[in-house]
Amino acid sequence: MHTFVQIADQGSLTAAARALDTSLPAVVRALAALEQHLGVRLFNRTTRRIALTDEGRAYLDSCRHVLSAVQDAEAALKEGASEPTGQLTVTAPVQFGQMFVAPALTAFAQHHPRVRCRVLLFDRVVNLLDEGIDVGVRIGALDDSALVARHVGTIRRVVVASPALLDSAGTPAQPQALRGARCIRFTGAAALGWRFDMDGRKVTVEIGGNLEFNHIAPAVDACAAGAGFGMFLSYQVAPLVASGRLRVVLEAFEPPPRPVHVVYPHARLLPRRTRLCIDWLKQSLTGPDGPFGAAEPAGMHGEAARA
Repeated sequence: MHTFVQIADQGSLTAAARALDTSLPAVVRALAALEQHLGVRLFNRTTRRIALTDEGRAYLDSCRHVLSAVQDAEAALKEGASEPTGQLTVTAPVQFGQMFVAPALTAFAQHHPRVRCRVLLFDRVVNLLDEGIDVGVRIGALDDSALVARHVGTIRRVVVASPALLDSAGTPAQPQALRGARCIRFTGAAALGWRFDMDGRKVTVEIGGNLEFNHIAPAVDACAAGAGFGMFLSYQVAPLVASGRLRVVLEAFEPPPRPVHVVYPHARLLPRRTRLCIDWLKQSLTGPDGPFGAAEPAGMHGEAARA
């Protein structure tokens, strides 16, 4: 099982042999013996590549949990068993991960030096089981019922503008006031319209402007420079709101906040390093220095924030 997992993780028989500090023939023999024992092919192999079969993908997850349970059982009998070991992979959305998850995992790795931490940041929904990921941070509603989830907070979608722009253009009192205003747009479906909640009704307001971005960071910078109104997730602009470079407007019309969860595939047979990581992430995100623990900056404490 250990050899099989290494082949899957390393992507080749040769790389697995190096990781296991053994010979290539030994890895080939171990894999052949396992496939013969199971009566199924675990990998499709060509001269150039190796890929898991459907049976191999299903077996891989079971192997990870069995090996983790064995590792924990052995560690419990050894001196210094309180120190976790092994590989840990965590995923999160790109900017949220850069701002909060990566620093938390950096501190976790420093606190537990025998754990090898890998952080993968994607702006897409990652299948934890298929991609061999232990823990994920998800923003928004959860569709995968196979995941165990711990709720850690909520994120608002806010409209912000620089003080200079508000002084010159005025503070909008209704979402419709943005129709004739300069706005920072994004490439994609939300480029032409922003959604609001007006008395329980979902309303889309068409927006205009001469700046469009496909990444958040330059759009936030342009908004802070006074180039237009912007609609962002609250954590993306919280530092600039706290410093006074941006102000939140139209708080009463914000759509419902989005939930944030720490998710993982199974509640049982979790390796100790994974359980510790889950608790560490939750504490980091909800503690006094986390995005969901400290008091929100001025202008970020409206009714939507309390929802």
